Amino acid sequence: MGSPILVAAVSFLFTLTIYRYLLHPIFISPLRKIPPAHWSAPFCSLWILFTRRRRNENTTIYALHQQLGPLVRLGPHEISVNCVDGGIRTIYSGGYEKGDWYAVYKNYGVNNIFSSLEHGPHSVKKRILSNIYAKSTIQSSTALHDITEVLMCHRMLPRLHETQSTAVEAYELFSGVAMDVITGYCFGLSQSSNFLVDSEHCKRWVVDYKARQAYIFWPQELPGLTAFAKAWGLRHWLVPKWVDVANDNIASWVLGLCDKAERAHETRNLVDAKDQATVYNQMRSMIKKSKGDKTDSPLTADERLEIASELLDQVLAGFDTTGITMTYLAWQMSKPENKHIQQALREELRASQAMYKSVTDDEKSHSCPEFRTLDSLPMLHAVVMESLRLHAAIPGCQPRITPEDAELGPQGSSIRGIPANVRVNSYGYSLHLNADVFPEPSKWEPRRWLDAQGEIDGGGEKARWFWAFGSGGRMCIGSHLAMIDMKSIVAAIWGNFETTVVDDAGMIPKGGYTCEPLGSPEGNYLLLNFESVEQNEVY
Repeated sequence: MGSPILVAAVSFLFTLTIYRYLLHPIFISPLRKIPPAHWSAPFCSLWILFTRRRRNENTTIYALHQQLGPLVRLGPHEISVNCVDGGIRTIYSGGYEKGDWYAVYKNYGVNNIFSSLEHGPHSVKKRILSNIYAKSTIQSSTALHDITEVLMCHRMLPRLHETQSTAVEAYELFSGVAMDVITGYCFGLSQSSNFLVDSEHCKRWVVDYKARQAYIFWPQELPGLTAFAKAWGLRHWLVPKWVDVANDNIASWVLGLCDKAERAHETRNLVDAKDQATVYNQMRSMIKKSKGDKTDSPLTADERLEIASELLDQVLAGFDTTGITMTYLAWQMSKPENKHIQQALREELRASQAMYKSVTDDEKSHSCPEFRTLDSLPMLHAVVMESLRLHAAIPGCQPRITPEDAELGPQGSSIRGIPANVRVNSYGYSLHLNADVFPEPSKWEPRRWLDAQGEIDGGGEKARWFWAFGSGGRMCIGSHLAMIDMKSIVAAIWGNFETTVVDDAGMIPKGGYTCEPLGSPEGNYLLLNFESVEQNEVY
């Protein structure tokens, strides 16, 4: 009796395996209609996992879309979508939730806006901060204006004037100023980082931050394997212990900034707008109100970590993305073939009097341009937009999970009946290289964002395909801060300096979720020369 039962059981399991991994993917699944990226894609995920591990995902997926069309099957339950209608407008406008891929972005064991998987909890968290990052708030913020004045006029420009005879590492410079801006806005300038002055701290911090990026693949793409390795004491084979130390250092540092902001809140002795912890105080107040507590009541331990989780996420995003984009922008601006762009931008800045001036600590403050003025300048806007298009800091996949009976793809060639729990991705890298929307897409050409009269032209198809900040309800909450941050840095530098490339051997982009430069074997990214131009020079 035992033998026939065993044979039947084995036969059943064999048949089930054949059905699940062979017959269903080829003959039954709605995904069978989508061209596979690799012959093995319908059966297993090894090909896409290998591609991601090598960090050449973005260029590989783009080439596949060029060859196979707007829908490509990456694995048994995963597809890539490269279109607007039937693509990003459908996926990222609601109904497609985030999956466990985002769980690694929890901080202190607490979810934040970015790591929240479902729409409801995300919306609650977003409402707490949406006003503080709104465009109207950013443009009219006295605190941010004063912070920017100190960072541009008292720290960055004097530093660059002092280093004219030596090459400057641009990636470190821009990472530093980006960190000082975001921490200044979050915690107040007197509680923030000071990376523009303390460059050694900046270098150490960037090293710690970069340590985690190469190893995030394991818990993000293979969480089961990572958990198994951890249970058996083998996790360090996948993720070295020093990565955990680096992560702990970063988390402790930001928690310390939160505690400094809390002490300042308790003493209430900060009178200057630039020293007010704008984002921290907003979060603190809204969390207390949501629980019916007095806004000045002491924080609980859980509230402390809830605030810290959110602000760690914002600090990392604000520092990393702006630093990356500004490095590529400076690289393009400093190439010999783009010298005319530098000149046109400088003419525009001076004609509109949107100038930042280097100020020493014993001099009076310099009146910086209003943010609304910077936002109105066509060439300045075009330079930033084109850099975001060609060198988006996050060009990689933005995974979502399909609802039941989904339909994706352009009208007339869409695929219907896609089952629930299929991972769908869109890539800013591929969207931004659509030659029908962006002619000569691999060329850095800021004037594509200007109309025939030289004014800002950001509408139409360009706006629909532009995806540097994502789209929908979960798009980057700090996009307006990022834009004014970058425009301020660009105006400050190229209103005062002409830049040229000294060494750009390290400007090879990593092809993963983020696209920071790979760096040279010597440890350099982008070395630039800054040559001062006279403020009264006429063009």
